[in-house]
Formats: sequence, structure tokens, C-alpha cells
Amino acid sequence: MTTRELLQKTKAAWGCIRSAGAEEKNRLLLSMAESLMQHADTILYENAQDLEQARGLISEVMLDRLRLSADRLEGMASGIRDAAALPDHTGRILEKITRPNGLNIYKKQVPLGLVAIIYESRPNVTSDAAALCIKSGNVCMLRPGKEAYRSARAIVEALKQGIERAGFDADIVNIVEDTSRRSATEIMEASGLVDLLIPRGGAGLIRACVEHATVPCIETGTGICHVYVDKDADLEQALSIISNAKTSRPSVCNAEEVCLVHRDIARVFLPMLKNLLVDAREQAGLCPVELRLDEAAREIIPGTKAGARDFDTEFLDYILAVGVVDSLDAAISHVQAHSTHHSDAIVTENEAAAERFLDEIDSAAVYVNASTRFTDGGEFGLGCEMGISTQKLHARGPMGLDALSTYKYIIRGHGQIR
Repeated sequence: MTTRELLQKTKAAWGCIRSAGAEEKNRLLLSMAESLMQHADTILYENAQDLEQARGLISEVMLDRLRLSADRLEGMASGIRDAAALPDHTGRILEKITRPNGLNIYKKQVPLGLVAIIYESRPNVTSDAAALCIKSGNVCMLRPGKEAYRSARAIVEALKQGIERAGFDADIVNIVEDTSRRSATEIMEASGLVDLLIPRGGAGLIRACVEHATVPCIETGTGICHVYVDKDADLEQALSIISNAKTSRPSVCNAEEVCLVHRDIARVFLPMLKNLLVDAREQAGLCPVELRLDEAAREIIPGTKAGARDFDTEFLDYILAVGVVDSLDAAISHVQAHSTHHSDAIVTENEAAAERFLDEIDSAAVYVNASTRFTDGGEFGLGCEMGISTQKLHARGPMGLDALSTYKYIIRGHGQIR
């Protein structure tokens, strides 16, 4: 079946979910979660095939991004259950206006329709996207990268069985049969069928969708995320935050890529940072972080000389660009110049400095004394997420149910004419 035919089937199935009540949708989601776990062995087998084919072609951290396990599958099922537990926003009245002529005007939240997701090597996106689409009354078309296709297809087949068992049309969730670039192009150009396109992946994928899509498209974030260690920082706290932000899962978009350190503390802090991220990790048999240092940092600790693009690169690996700045103003200027407006953090005990950073950094998520790794739908209490938007319209930050909705005006009168 062609991608366009699948899109048409998916859009045709919207009627069975768009007006479903909260209890019906929650029952459906719980059935999907149960079916996902019932098919765990098949999904893990297909994932092992994907991993085998990808080994040697992508980095170890990207293999980890592709890899599924029993625990990760349970986490995916929990994400679906979390979506079921969320309040149902579909159909709520956002605003009511009564005009002098007696017209009652209601602003009502409604589903978008068909949401398409083009994504790369994270199989968990498959179930997250399906769950949030269904909870918000939408249908879902999935286009994974070919390196994750077998895993994603097995997940979709499991979800479809859960959908059918709950008495709904299985076509409310579909996956492309074609993994060539043609299928991505067909989705990008499916005006009248696709109501929202969400790309999740590297800069190249996102740029292609934003530049070439004729359907509405959300620019989700490449994450050049910064942590700035201020002169008034608690240094032990800063080390803990940076270790988490960089090493807990370096292949994700909310991982730290740049560390900025105030010059007043650099000679004390940078050796501590190197000991934690390089020396201690080597001694523990863990992958050390490669520190790419600007000139001021290289005068204090050994490391790789930072190249021209290292402060503008989403490494998605055990690599960290490190720079020394003279002031809070310089740190803010650096972040404004190099950030992708995803997630940026300051570590400081100075409340005035924290407030300035919060006010002046124009990113989707701005932190004081916390890891950037919290920029996540689940961590923000949104259930799972569709992606993290770095644009300003119509959604920003982790995209939950509200980001998958629009609204329409309902006007009730009794014969008024203009």
C-alpha cells in the first residue's frame, strides 16, 4: 500500500476516535499497554535484528538509543498508562464571551485530526506518539527511520491488536510500509490529509521537514543545551548537575553539550570537572567525556582544543565543549548566540543572577540549579511527549495533549442578524 493510501485510511478512521469519551479512550489506552507487554518477546526479537544491522554503522551511544530491553518496554507501557491517567482536555470550553446582542460565543478545544511523526532511531517514540494522539482524539501516522523499522513495526502491530480488542478501528494508528525518502516526502506534501507534521531526530531531518513540508510542521529541537557555572555557584552541586546532564544519556536532545564557567572560579572548578568526567570515569571503567576546551580553559586543564564549530554542535556523545567567560553578561551573550533555544541552565546561589538568566535566555526551558535532562514530557507531568518544540507557535517545549489540539468557536444565537 502506498504512503498516500495509508494516510487516507488513517484519516478515514478519525471518526471513531475524535468524539470518543474520556472513559472510552482510557480503556483503549490500557488495552494498548497490555497488548504491548504481551508481545514483548516479539518486539525484543525484532529490536535485536535492528541492532545487528545497525552495529558498525552508528555509534555506541546511538545504538543505545535504538536498543530496547524488558525495562524499557515496561517504561513504554507505563507511558501509555500515564497518558490514560491524564485529564481529558478534548471538548473543554476555554473561554466564553457573551455579546451585547445576546450571542454566546464559546472557544472549544478540539483535536487536530491526523498527526504524522517522522522520526529516527528511538523505538519508544512509536508508542508515545500513538498514546498522546489517541488521548487527544487524533489519529496517528508513523514514519520511523529504517534503522528502527522492524522494532517500530512490531510495536505498532502490538498496539493495533490492543486497539481492536478495545473495539476501535485499528487504522487510527498506522506505520509506513516504505522506508525510502519518498515516503517522508509524501507525508510532507500530503496537504488536506496531514493536519500536523512533527519531525523527531537530527538537524538534517528537522531542517528538511521545515523547509520542504507543505503541511503544518513543528520545529522540534536539536539540543545545544548549556550549563553555566556562575561565580556564586555551589561547586559540588554544579558537578552533580553537569555529570547528570552530560553522562546520564548523552544521545538525547536534552543532554548538555556546552559548559560555561565564570573566570573567577575556573582555576578551582575546571580541575574538579576534569577529575569527575574524565579521570574518575576512566578509573571506573566508564567512557570518559572528551573535553573540547577554549583557549582560556586549555590554560587550566588538558583537553582537546575546541574547533570552530564545537560550540555550535549537538554531539549526542561523550563530548563536552567547555568555555570560560568573564561575567554573567558574557555567559548570557554566549548562550543567546549559540543555543538552539531548547534547554539552558545556570548554577548559582545568587538570586539576582538567576533572575537575569531566566529573563534574558530565550529558550523553551530555562533552569536554575537543575539538570537540563528534566526537559521531558513525563518529567513535566504531561505523560509521555510528542517531542520538544523549539519554535514559538503553536507549541513550545515538551509537547503534550494541549499541543495536539486546536480550537474552534461555537456561536449560539436566537435569530440575530448583522
